[in-house]
Amino acid sequence: MSGAQVLDIARDGIWVMILVAAPMMVVGLVVGIVIALVQALTQIQEQTLVFVPKIIAIFLVMLIALPFMGATLSGYMTRLADMIVTGG
Repeated sequence: MSGAQVLDIARDGIWVMILVAAPMMVVGLVVGIVIALVQALTQIQEQTLVFVPKIIAIFLVMLIALPFMGATLSGYMTRLADMIVTGG
């Protein structure tokens, strides 16, 4: 296995990680911004207020995106297994 192949596998792994994590990260960011805006508008400065809605939103997105996440990870593992079997 050459250095270029190792870099390709690492790049694909990073890309898969970004694809799998992106839906939850984006929802967490949006919910955090919305709640921060509501806190700024209402002058409620409770630090723990943001955690419960963010956790619930991320959990719901995880349930919805689970088939996509599984298919993405499965495809990556299949490509890795094929590379291992063929020797590169």
